[in-house]
Amino acid sequence: MTRTMYDSLVGILEHLGVYQTFQVLIPEPLLRILLIFLIAGLVATAGSLILAYLTWLERKVLSDIQQRCGPMRTGYHGLLQPIADGIKLLVKEDIHPKAIDRWVFLLAPIVMFVPVVVILALVPFGRTLVMTDLKVGLVFLLAVSSLPTLGIMMASWAQNNKYAVLAGLRRAAEIISYEVSMVLAAVGVVLIAGTFSLPGIVEAQRGLPYIILQPLGFVIFFIGILADLGRIPFDFPESESELVAGYNLEYSGMKFSFFFLAEYLELFVAAGIITTLYLGGWNGPLLPSWLWFGIKTFAVIWVIMWIRATLPRFRIDQLLDIGWKWLLPLALLNIAITGGVLAVI
Repeated sequence: MTRTMYDSLVGILEHLGVYQTFQVLIPEPLLRILLIFLIAGLVATAGSLILAYLTWLERKVLSDIQQRCGPMRTGYHGLLQPIADGIKLLVKEDIHPKAIDRWVFLLAPIVMFVPVVVILALVPFGRTLVMTDLKVGLVFLLAVSSLPTLGIMMASWAQNNKYAVLAGLRRAAEIISYEVSMVLAAVGVVLIAGTFSLPGIVEAQRGLPYIILQPLGFVIFFIGILADLGRIPFDFPESESELVAGYNLEYSGMKFSFFFLAEYLELFVAAGIITTLYLGGWNGPLLPSWLWFGIKTFAVIWVIMWIRATLPRFRIDQLLDIGWKWLLPLALLNIAITGGVLAVI
């Protein structure tokens, strides 16, 4: 992806007639570094806008389901609302309570945000938009996807607040209960595709998406993703009616915005992973590969938002029962069925 964008940027500069001037004024290695930093800045800006407008989209989806208008005041139909919210968070006072563990408190938002960015580098957005193709990409992805929980645990412990600590403990129980089933569900995909490479898995779905071949695995993986995201009906770490605001109770300003961005980036990445493993990734007729990937990804995001608007929160005992008594046995059954069918074929 970076290489393709680099070539495109060089082509634009050559068309404008300024690239040769830059080559004369700036040494070639330094020019390459500057252009790569420029690309990184453009990608970060575009990514931030996408994440900001995911919040607008969610508020509009929720308001539509609840027969409301949603944000309407800031810009046309509230289109500038995410920018206004971002400015508000930037200028808010950054409060540090006295009883916190200072360094853990400061590091927690970063520890939650960085692993999600690493996962983003593994997701194949199109046939020519593959940033990293690891032979063990799926294994690496599933391993790194557990790390944001460490940031949540750090944040909950550092605040020295009973509600935040309870939220961290709930998050740990949630991840332990559902991560195992989610990984086992992905084993069925690997058995059929014969590779851990994410682009390889997408190419293997050129004829038929795995949601048709692995319907049980898809349902298990999708429920596991909902639990991993901590969204309704699995939003126990931040259930307002029980834990005030959960693990980010004492955070404000930029630190709170890091948690906020990480949550929505995690939502986008999770939808991209589901698209890659079960919906055929970039495969589709007529339209460009990146557009197919985007359509499928935002369809998954819409479904997740729709679930948030329509389902109530489970009790904690129901959460654990579903994970251990239902999803885990079904995930093992899915592996057995998949292996048996492949052995016969």
